[in-house]
Amino acid sequence: MIKMRDILDEKDKRLRQVSKEVEFPLSKKDKETIEEMIEYLTNSQIEEMAEKYNLRPGMGLAAIQLGIPKRYFVVVNEYDEGQFETYVMINPRMISNSVEKIYVDQGEGCLSVNRAVEGIIPRYARVTFEAYDIEGRKINVRAREEVAVAFQHELDHLNGMIFTDHIDPKNPFKDQEKMRAI
Repeated sequence: MIKMRDILDEKDKRLRQVSKEVEFPLSKKDKETIEEMIEYLTNSQIEEMAEKYNLRPGMGLAAIQLGIPKRYFVVVNEYDEGQFETYVMINPRMISNSVEKIYVDQGEGCLSVNRAVEGIIPRYARVTFEAYDIEGRKINVRAREEVAVAFQHELDHLNGMIFTDHIDPKNPFKDQEKMRAI
């Protein structure tokens, strides 16, 4: 099971690596890692489990955050009390996006950033991603609002970026009036 100490901190230079494409079939190790990522993210959103195992709540995790420079991420969205949608995105690419921009009103968080961060991160309100599933089948996933933000956040990780890179240090709330808060 993944523990908080397994997740790289923002100061770790490995987070700045651009992750490499994954080859199919997936290795047994990659499949196990994906299962552990799903387990961590699901448990971290269930209050009793998060407390029991000392997990910081999160809805997304990229392989690079575990020190694995491969292009895959997992997003687990609790859409209703105890009801979860799980997305496993291998070699993902954003193939379309809305014109509308949004930002997370309470601020984005990240399992690799253990501090409060002031500022807004402009994100597309709706996105379509092309990726592969665990079996190597091509999939297209349309996401909106929180899930769209999570996909863009995790894709940034695969490209060696952290959400804080999107914040203008001189004006952390720049262009806020041009976007919708979610």
